[in-house]
Amino acid sequence: MTRLILLNGPPGVGKYTLASRYAAEHPGTLRCDIDVLRTMIGGWEDDYSGAGALIRPGALGLITAYLRESGDVVLPQLIARATELAKFERAAGDAAAGFVHVLLLAEPETCHARFEARGTDEPHLRAAKQTVDAAGGAEVVAGYRQALVELAADRPEAVQVDASGAVDGTYAAVLTAIGDLRPA
Repeated sequence: MTRLILLNGPPGVGKYTLASRYAAEHPGTLRCDIDVLRTMIGGWEDDYSGAGALIRPGALGLITAYLRESGDVVLPQLIARATELAKFERAAGDAAAGFVHVLLLAEPETCHARFEARGTDEPHLRAAKQTVDAAGGAEVVAGYRQALVELAADRPEAVQVDASGAVDGTYAAVLTAIGDLRPA
């Protein structure tokens, strides 16, 4: 059975880094990055959030088709609303695939510091940084973290992973959380 592995968490927690590593170490796994896909929408630079809303249905279709026909999908995406989360669960179900929700958490200060330190050489990273900074920076990161904690309180199947330490330790914890006991 294929799986949709959602790596959820606030900005700067390490979703993209962990998803990239997972896909690299698990050949055939699709790393579906919606933030990259949104840059394929004309005018995305002028409406980053709007482009995200436009691409989500396409991303869901891509995820469903890949799960059904090809293999696992790892999705590094902040999803803080239950209604949006349900769409991704449904996509996995429509493909007769498993759904694993991993919630990566670190203190807001840690996430914000990482978010500020990461490079902005890729357009989607630059746009995400500008969007978060314009909305309030550290307060936005803390707000997302709180919303995710509240979402997880209603979703006991979400596996919480402490992402405050080094990448290798967090990655090992993610592998354990999703039941991947193969050596990395």
